[in-house]
Amino acid sequence: MQELRGKVAVITGAASGMGRAFADRFAAEGMKVVLADIEEDALARAVDELRATGAEVTALRTDVANLVDVEALRDHALDAFGGVHVVCNNAGVAGGAIIDAPIELWRWVVGVNLWGVIHGCQVFLPLLLEQDEGHIVNTASLAGLAALPGLGIYSTTKFAVVGLSESLYHDLAARGSQVGVSVLCPGFVQTRIHVSHRNMPDDVRAVAASSLPPDEAAERLTALGIPADGVAVQVVNAVTEPRFFVLPHPRAARGAVESQLTWIDENVPAEVDLDSLFRP
Repeated sequence: MQELRGKVAVITGAASGMGRAFADRFAAEGMKVVLADIEEDALARAVDELRATGAEVTALRTDVANLVDVEALRDHALDAFGGVHVVCNNAGVAGGAIIDAPIELWRWVVGVNLWGVIHGCQVFLPLLLEQDEGHIVNTASLAGLAALPGLGIYSTTKFAVVGLSESLYHDLAARGSQVGVSVLCPGFVQTRIHVSHRNMPDDVRAVAASSLPPDEAAERLTALGIPADGVAVQVVNAVTEPRFFVLPHPRAARGAVESQLTWIDENVPAEVDLDSLFRP
């Protein structure tokens, strides 16, 4: 999609952080923007601020873990602007270590980070395929390329998002579709994901508080990250070029993948001929 002006972008997790930066950038490109977030007050502020710049924008409170909510978001976008062209499945929450994590925490993190992406693809992809135009951007993480200690639940979801996105990319290419797919794998970005438990349901909070990383440590790391605006520029470029991997921290991404390959190589017995797996 080289021409964005007049087209429609739908962004989840759009009231703050990277999602808000995406909204600002797409609006600056002349797109009509549909914002979705679970935080109603922040969503309303984002709408007011974007409209003050002259952007065409609408919004709907959306729990991406709920398929009905995502279907309602699609209908809202179509009612407001008559179409959808770019879908950013961006909503996400932080998770903790696997050891001793209650199942309620698993369900919450997987519901937002993975089912939110699945729902977004399931609901919006038929529209994009029918018009044979559009682009899906799924937000994963460097933690979806290499697992990190203490973030096992989060990494599980992000590895899945990378795999989902890559498979979808190849499936669309095999069909000759003009619908593109990108997966965003950032490292630390200046967002509020370290306090995403502010939106945690009460029943999850009651059993999961001790399983989350300390706010102070996460905040310090996040503050060292890159601005969300810079990530948004790369996302727009990935849509218009197009490009599959969006890697705002390229050296860290390369290091993560190379470390994984080295680890694999160290664990393959010397007598195993890996090349034989790919020969008839």
